[in-house]
Amino acid sequence: MTHDLVTSLRPLLTAEASAEAYAAGAEPGVEQAVWLRLLEHLDAEGPPRDPQEWLRRAVRSEARRSRRTRRLERPYAVEPADDPGRDPEQLALAAARGRALREAVRRLPGRCPRLMEALLSPEDLTYREIAGELGISQGSLGPERSRCLGCLRRLLTPEVAAR
Repeated sequence: MTHDLVTSLRPLLTAEASAEAYAAGAEPGVEQAVWLRLLEHLDAEGPPRDPQEWLRRAVRSEARRSRRTRRLERPYAVEPADDPGRDPEQLALAAARGRALREAVRRLPGRCPRLMEALLSPEDLTYREIAGELGISQGSLGPERSRCLGCLRRLLTPEVAAR
């Protein structure tokens, strides 16, 4: 049943996700996020009554979420590269921040700790290498990374606010 539903919805999802992503300037991970939502829905509640309509709503919802996230996340104006002229106090503070980050990463649920460690690795692994190491598809890394970063933000927010 699940396989038939996935097979029948694949063309519609591809079309809806690409149209919504293009119109909204959203990331291409919308399609993978909707597949995940569908599988979660199937596991929790069974198949939707109207799968096509459910899928359209899920695509719009994921595209909106992606837009909100993109608006909130801003790149650095300048890369925070290592500065050889930093004094010992700055080096100690940077080391403490690194330890706090790694400690928070270890407290993440599921496979998030392994994913975040791979992303933070000094080896600068590619998505393909990370996916192979974790045994998951390369296409699911983006949505998984977003979920893990959200969990990490929630873990670190009380610690940052307390300081």
